[in-house]
Amino acid sequence: MAYPIRHQQGLYFITCTVVEWLDIFTRPLYKDLIIDSLRYCQANKGLELFSYCLMTNHLHLIARAAEGYALSDIMRDF
Repeated sequence: MAYPIRHQQGLYFITCTVVEWLDIFTRPLYKDLIIDSLRYCQANKGLELFSYCLMTNHLHLIARAAEGYALSDIMRDF
């Protein structure tokens, strides 16, 4: 279930989970892919990332969108 982002420049605690909670982030290839994607969103999509915690099967973020960007668009592209 997706929850709407009502205030696009608001600060949010976001959790992204893996389908069926599979432990895929134990492999360096997948961890690196997530980190590279976050960095790309920071550099090119207006993601302001305050904190993150990458677990074996999910990701927590404390983030917001920079002025002129929409957090829902950033998360969709991520």
